[in-house]
Amino acid sequence: MNTETTKLTIRLPRRDVEFAKAYAKAHGLTVTEVIDRYLRRMRALEENAPSPELEFITGLVPAEVDAEAAHRDYLDRKHR
Repeated sequence: MNTETTKLTIRLPRRDVEFAKAYAKAHGLTVTEVIDRYLRRMRALEENAPSPELEFITGLVPAEVDAEAAHRDYLDRKHR
């Protein structure tokens, strides 16, 4: 992984910095590696985000509806 790096100074609440350091140490990483992994994961999630059309229709069918059963019923009625 030969990527150009740049130094960045950020200000965070002390408890967040302490958590990041403890997390990194517990996992054998540096704080920079923890942040890098987190940002890579965020980028991957964003690149694989559902299309706006899918987002629009998500949630239109109530959670209590058994979509598979409803589809089978529809096909049964259609092909009688």
